[in-house]
Amino acid sequence: MITEHIARATVLAALGLAQRAMSVHNTQPWTWRIAPHSVHLYADRSRWLPATDPDGRDLELSCGAVLHHLQVALGAAGIRAVVHRLPNPAEADHLAAVELQPGAVPDADIPLAAAIERRWTDRRAFTTWPVPDGVIAELCDRAGAQGAVLRPVTEPSARTRLLAAIEEADRIQEQGSDYRTELALWSGRATGPDGVPASNLVADRAGDGPAMRHFAGAPEADDSPGSPDGALLLVLGTASDDTMSRLRAGEAASAVLLHATAFGLASSPLSQPLEVRRTRTVLRDEVAGGTVIPQLVLRVGWAPAGPVPPLTPRRPTSETVLDESSDSR
Repeated sequence: MITEHIARATVLAALGLAQRAMSVHNTQPWTWRIAPHSVHLYADRSRWLPATDPDGRDLELSCGAVLHHLQVALGAAGIRAVVHRLPNPAEADHLAAVELQPGAVPDADIPLAAAIERRWTDRRAFTTWPVPDGVIAELCDRAGAQGAVLRPVTEPSARTRLLAAIEEADRIQEQGSDYRTELALWSGRATGPDGVPASNLVADRAGDGPAMRHFAGAPEADDSPGSPDGALLLVLGTASDDTMSRLRAGEAASAVLLHATAFGLASSPLSQPLEVRRTRTVLRDEVAGGTVIPQLVLRVGWAPAGPVPPLTPRRPTSETVLDESSDSR
């Protein structure tokens, strides 16, 4: 038992569900430690991608996403989660302590929990059906509830500038041999509990939308014009750019993507333009108007007809949960 009223198996099941959270290259860069009355989230720096993610932004966003997934999963299981972010200043990788309290969870979002197993990163061109304004407003509210700001990029010149920044970031990163090596190590696999499998990849461009990252094993894009991509692009930002802000941005990304999934929308996160200093500045000044620090771009829309790729694999909790029986931190 975790406590007299909370079974360890229930907590482990919630952690297993939380593993479905998005993460850069599906690295799943986190570990958990279970204490008598709490669960602790740590960044796993052994899974950091320094060439792709020199600032550690993607890693911290990924950890924020899994933290939010855990809160949703625990709430659905009838466990209230009281989250203390960055609880130990002397231990930078200790990102959160989650107190576990039994009892009714009035704000438990069951549809959001059900969406966890249905959400996946869809890199295909989306249909031209518009995302309803009311849903866009709801997505923005979900981000705001997590301490972040979500800005739809609907003005044509801003969208064009954003697409150009994504293209530029891709060109800059592709010039680095270390970056190309990381992509080769973390994508194109046939099997495995992490990374981006070849079966989940599409050609380099989603229609006439943003360029897709050149993962190993992706189909080659031809030279013909892409079909129209009806995806709505949104910039997720925060007021500051420290670890707390990035953690909250990851929680907001999780909340937005799960809500979109619950509504029936497809989605994919785009971190590439935030991994390059020059294009990150463009997003801040020319796309977001200098009012927020961009942390992630989200692509949302209606999926095209046809079969979808399988869900990407996830590591079992036996690999991510440490010192289950005795850790008391």
